[in-house]
This record gives sequence, C-alpha cells and structure tokens, in this order.
Amino acid sequence: MDWQALLITLKMAVLATSLLLLLATPLAWWLATTASRWRPWISTLTTLPMVLPPTVLGFYLLILMGPSGPLGRLTETLGLGTLPFTFTGIVLGSVVHSLPFVVQPLQNAFAAIGPRPLEVAATLRAGPWDTFCSVVLPLARPGFITAGVLGFCHAIGEFGVVLMIGGNIPGKTRVLSTQIYNHVEALEYAQAHWLAGGMVLFAALGLLLIYGFGQPRHGGRP
Repeated sequence: MDWQALLITLKMAVLATSLLLLLATPLAWWLATTASRWRPWISTLTTLPMVLPPTVLGFYLLILMGPSGPLGRLTETLGLGTLPFTFTGIVLGSVVHSLPFVVQPLQNAFAAIGPRPLEVAATLRAGPWDTFCSVVLPLARPGFITAGVLGFCHAIGEFGVVLMIGGNIPGKTRVLSTQIYNHVEALEYAQAHWLAGGMVLFAALGLLLIYGFGQPRHGGRP
C-alpha cells in the first residue's frame, strides 16, 4: 500500500507541476508586465489558495466539480463524468492549491529582468516570441527552477485538498500524506516514521536544489 501511494503521489505531482508551469508562465508574465487595473484582482485570486485553509479550498472545489457545480455539469455534458473521487480530480485540486507557489517565483524572476533587455532585443528586430524564448527564458532560469521545485514539493505534500476532493481510495486517490494519516490512525508509528522521514528528506533536498541553483548569482544576475 505504501508503494502504491508513492506511485500515485509521484504521478500526480509530475502531472500537476507540468500543468502549473504551462499555466503559470503566461500568467506570471502578464502580472509582471501589465499596467491593467485588473492586476490587483487577478493577483488576489491567484494568491488566495496560499492563505485559505486547504479544507476550505477543497470544499469549494468539491462543490465546483460536483454534479451540481458548473465544472461538474460541463464534464458530465462532455461525457467525462464528475471529477470528485478521481485521480483527475486530485490533480486539478493540486494545480489550484499549488498555483501561487509557482506563479510568484516566476513573476519575481520576470520583474527582475527589467525593460532594458527587451528594448535591446527590439532594436535587433526580434519579435515578441523570439524575445521571450531567447532573452526572457534564459534570464528567468533561476525562477523556473524555484517554481518547478516548489510546485512539485507542494504537490507531493498535498493533504487537505486531496482528502476533500479525492477521499482516501486505495490505488486511486490515496497519496503519501493520507497514507501517513492512515498509519498514525492505526497506531502504526514505525511505518508512519518511514514515510514522514522520507518526505522530510525529500523536502530538504528540494530546498537545497533551490538555494543551490535557483538563486541569482554574480551580484544579483541570474
């Protein structure tokens, strides 16, 4: 059961992190460069999962994805069924819950670049897409490392949101955090120690990766 929970957790974290980077990159770029009056509202909405209790966020996502919710009605209309208590549901919940942990490092990295490199690229007749790929992405590399590691580690440690949306179904939605809870509830402290200690070590390695490769060097330059 522990290995099964580990595999489900890793699969969920990989999918969630991939989706997060795809969604967060354009959102963070817009937040870092826009002067729109909607920016504070979008920033608040993006950061809200960071300050909400996971059970509150999980409860409203459960309502949203349920048969009576707008997303639930949409997925049922498309013939996909409802998302609660499914692997897809916990991936979606993980994406929503981890979004600010990916957006904020990327937004800070984009903002730190400043307008000067973009102006130089424009004088060389580089288009927007070429400028973003050739100038912005290399300069923002530390931010992408930080965002990817934080998003992946946060997805690995999901508990409240996953439990609310996916329950605790063996082989389907049971992840490492809920498996630790099961061991503690059954007074199986030795098994809980092995899993919890492994997650502590994993989190420490993630932070070491951030501080070793995700920080600007050479006087603040990436």
